[in-house]
Amino acid sequence: MEKYFKLKENNTDVRTEIIAGVTTFLSMVYILAVNPSILSASGMDPASIFTATAISAAFGTLLMAFLANYPVALASGMGLNAYFAFTVCPMVGTDKPWQVALAAVFFEGIIFILLSFTNFRESLVNDIPQNLKSSISVGIGLFIAIIGLKNSGAVSVTTEGGIALGSLGSAAITLSLVGILIIAVFDHFKIKGSIFWGIIATWVLGMIAQAVGWYVPDPEAGVYSVYPTFAFSGMKLDYFFDFDFAWIGSHILDFIVIVFSFLYVDIFDTVGTLIGVAEKADLLDENGNLPHAKQALLSDAIATVVGAACGTSTVTSYVESSAGAAAGGKTGLTSVTTGVLFIISLILSPLFLSIPGFATTPALVYVGYLMMSQVKNVKFEGAPMSEIISAFLAIIMMPFTSSIANGIMFGIISYLVLKVIEGGAKEIKPVMWISGVLFILYMIVG
Repeated sequence: MEKYFKLKENNTDVRTEIIAGVTTFLSMVYILAVNPSILSASGMDPASIFTATAISAAFGTLLMAFLANYPVALASGMGLNAYFAFTVCPMVGTDKPWQVALAAVFFEGIIFILLSFTNFRESLVNDIPQNLKSSISVGIGLFIAIIGLKNSGAVSVTTEGGIALGSLGSAAITLSLVGILIIAVFDHFKIKGSIFWGIIATWVLGMIAQAVGWYVPDPEAGVYSVYPTFAFSGMKLDYFFDFDFAWIGSHILDFIVIVFSFLYVDIFDTVGTLIGVAEKADLLDENGNLPHAKQALLSDAIATVVGAACGTSTVTSYVESSAGAAAGGKTGLTSVTTGVLFIISLILSPLFLSIPGFATTPALVYVGYLMMSQVKNVKFEGAPMSEIISAFLAIIMMPFTSSIANGIMFGIISYLVLKVIEGGAKEIKPVMWISGVLFILYMIVG
């Protein structure tokens, strides 16, 4: 291990790396409960989603360990899974819309692999205004938070099309709101894996509520018992290479926009996470650059392809890896530990799948808050109006139209129009023009 992971060179040891890996796992294990909850909205089987999520997370994390030697874990990305289930699948309109969505993720991963061997990825990220990049994270955060609140009934869409507060007398709604506060308290006291333990605490409160008769199961109404089950019936992987290429052939422009949106968000998430974790683990070189960046990006891209083949949404680097870095993780041994724990979690699938929706709502809302914290990097004063309005539209159009792609589209198009009016057409990079033309064609055809 010393020879491969270079522990002494990185000023760490086996014990520290293992503890860091466990810390990272506890910080992001909530995805094993949340991802099946979100993707099942498209009609997919939660048990199969769980298996695909665990396998792809383990594969991607181990790949990151051995290719890049970084303490970075991967799993199905928040925001990207919401885009998959609540934007792409309804857009497709077939009886098995996930087959098209998985194909889009598969192609996005292949494109990402090709870009990982070039410098185009850097130009794609660098050529988009920082305000717009930060605003995309903010918009996704709001989108995820609203999805979480809707899942528990804490907010609902009224007959007039507005959003209203749910009944606070409902056990599920009350517990979901209490769960948000529980995670906040855990985070305040620096409890490792605060989101995961928040889910567990909310779930336990749900069991107590059911025991005293406040929470009443009604399967016909979609309200199920919250008591856990341990009946392991084997792993399910029903969506292995489950792609629909026929729809793509007759909706090629729609498909290109879907892939483009997946790729955009995936690149931003990956680069931002890698830099953030590298800074936390003190892995950047003297020039502030990230060594082995291509290997890290390649790991992320390959994991996305494998994840799509298994039947889950885009696999990406997790910002929760910074928790492991804060615990002292500096090498791929941290990732090996996390990856092994994801493999072990496969035998615990019945337990994770028993977690009720109101217990995962706090995780979605809190992750939304973490992503929305990027708003501090969005300049609403002192910047050109093209950057201010494009950022604002990107933020509000994601939650208000229930589409990450729409947020990116309105952000880019408004930026191009206002930049030209400001007389700054020469400042616009080619990748922005290409993006704008693609989205305009989509609006015309769509």
